[in-house]
Amino acid sequence: MHIAELERDYLEVNGYFSDIATTGEEGIKLALQNNYDLIILDLLLPGVNGFDICRQLRDCLDIPILMVTARKEDINKIRGFDRGADDYIQKPFNPSELVARVKAHLSRYERLVGKNHKPNEIRIKGLHIDLNSRRLFVNEEEKELRAKEFDLLILFASNPDRVFAKEELFERIWGIDSFGDITTVTVHIRKLREKVEEDPSNPKYIQTIWGVGYRFKK
Repeated sequence: MHIAELERDYLEVNGYFSDIATTGEEGIKLALQNNYDLIILDLLLPGVNGFDICRQLRDCLDIPILMVTARKEDINKIRGFDRGADDYIQKPFNPSELVARVKAHLSRYERLVGKNHKPNEIRIKGLHIDLNSRRLFVNEEEKELRAKEFDLLILFASNPDRVFAKEELFERIWGIDSFGDITTVTVHIRKLREKVEEDPSNPKYIQTIWGVGYRFKK
C-alpha cells in the first residue's frame, strides 16, 4: 500500500488524478466503472492473478496498461505483453521514471486515437452513459431521460469537478435565444437527480455550490 500511495502522490503532483485498489477484484471493478486514461497494474495484488486481471481489462478497455512487478524473469514480461500489457516496469524504480512512462504512453495513445477522438461511452462509479444510443444505466439499471436531462448529464460528466453557473447551463443546453427562463435549469436538475442519485436530497454526483451553480463530482 505504501508504494501505491507514493505512486499516487507523484502522479498527482504532476497533474494526474488517480485511485488506488488494494485487491484484484476491487481493481477490476474500479477500472470498468470509471473512465480512466491509463491503468498501472501491480502483478502481486491479492485475490486475482495480475496476468488474469490484465487479460480481463484488455477484453473491455483499449487504454494503456502499465505492469509493475518485482520479478526479473523475461518470461513474465512475455506473459504480460501476451495478455495485453503496453509496458513493464520493475521494482524498485524511481517514481520519476513511472511518471515519465505514464506521460509517454498517454501521449502515444492520444496520437493513435487522435486529439479529437470522442469516446462512445462514459463510465463513472455506478453510472454508464452510452453516448451513441443516448442511454443511461445506473448500477446496471436503465433509466429513462428526457432530451435536455441527457444533455445536462453529458455536459456534467464530461467536465467533472467543474462548477457551472445556472446562466451558463441555460445558454449551453437551451441556447441563449431560447424561450423560457433560467428556473428551467433548476427543474431539470431536480428531475435528473431523481434518476441518477440514490438519495436526491443528498446528491453524490450533481452537487449544488450555493451562490454559484452546480458541480458534477467524479
